[in-house]
Amino acid sequence: MLELENFRKARQVLSEVIRPTNLVHAYNVNPECDVYLKPECLQKTGSFKVRGAYYMISQLSEAERRKGVISCSAGNHAQGVVLGASAMGVKSLICLPEGAPFSKVEATRQMGAEICLVPGVYDDAYQRALQLRDELGYTFVHPFNDENVIAGQGTVGLEILDQLPDVEAVVVPVGGGGLISGIAYAVKSLRPDVKVYGVQAEGAASMVQSLHDHKPERLASVATVADGIAVKEPGSLTFDICSKYVDDVVTVNEDEICAAILHLIEREKLVAEGAGAVSVAAVMYDKVPVKGKKTICIVSGGNIDLTILNRVIYRGQVKTGRLCTLDIELDDQPGKLVEVSSIIANLGANVTGVQHDRSINRQQVNACILRVTIETRNHEQIERIKSTLSERGYKLI
Repeated sequence: MLELENFRKARQVLSEVIRPTNLVHAYNVNPECDVYLKPECLQKTGSFKVRGAYYMISQLSEAERRKGVISCSAGNHAQGVVLGASAMGVKSLICLPEGAPFSKVEATRQMGAEICLVPGVYDDAYQRALQLRDELGYTFVHPFNDENVIAGQGTVGLEILDQLPDVEAVVVPVGGGGLISGIAYAVKSLRPDVKVYGVQAEGAASMVQSLHDHKPERLASVATVADGIAVKEPGSLTFDICSKYVDDVVTVNEDEICAAILHLIEREKLVAEGAGAVSVAAVMYDKVPVKGKKTICIVSGGNIDLTILNRVIYRGQVKTGRLCTLDIELDDQPGKLVEVSSIIANLGANVTGVQHDRSINRQQVNACILRVTIETRNHEQIERIKSTLSERGYKLI
């Protein structure tokens, strides 16, 4: 049984290990509510996961420590386990899905863990870790479905009540449910009036589905840029806690996640991974009822793979109206490209790419397709460009 005293004990144990993450007042996330960010992306190892992993390992017996620990993770929990194990002189073996970001895999390896890459996603790595646990006699450090892990993660909830005593809502990323379980239990135990909302990616909405069906459900597959919360099935313990203490769990799509990552980089000067940004995406796009409320978004992690960051930024720019690609049908005559470019420039946008295609068969033999990529300010400017081009006789495809 979870008890608040265990959360306070975890906070004491972690006080000399974790990095303090003070709230950041984020005025620009949503003008209709007062938003603060809890930047766990600045935590040691770049994620909140170190809290639960370290505390759980600290509670092991001497016999368990001598045998070692094993865990599975998309990356962030793995680094938390290795940091905790290394600090206490405990051997660690980590099972990771083969598709885990290279940066997370290498960071885990460099911290001193033995790595076992498993084909598939997190849940496949989980099954392999259980198999190796039984074979080798290690203690399994569960990423979320463990009372001590939940208590460690719940120290985030204790901190935010100290940092913003009049908080009215807390928005939390959800994968397996360890973080939101800890936060919801701690917050609701001390301040039952505070709303706690969870956020999942549309492509990995296992907790949403489970709460809807009133029992833990396993998804056939998961696919999302938010790899840190790409979990097929929530834990039995975390499901029960969320059922009792969480007000609602919502979803955000890939474009909304990318836009939130872009916003955090540009406006708040924070680098967040997809899993860490879903809470901000939910508030940006009004997925949770926090209008007029003092709201804390937990930015749970910042370990984004640089190989996908460029694509994420591109998707974020398109979603927010900062980038636009137009296909224009026009007569293949000298000066037409200049005319189109002039219209765009006069409306304050910047052409960054041009593709001129004569090969497409159209009714007009002398017609061509001009594909123009444009840097813009917002969606309103894009619409002005489109309407002006149409008024000048250009056909948008």
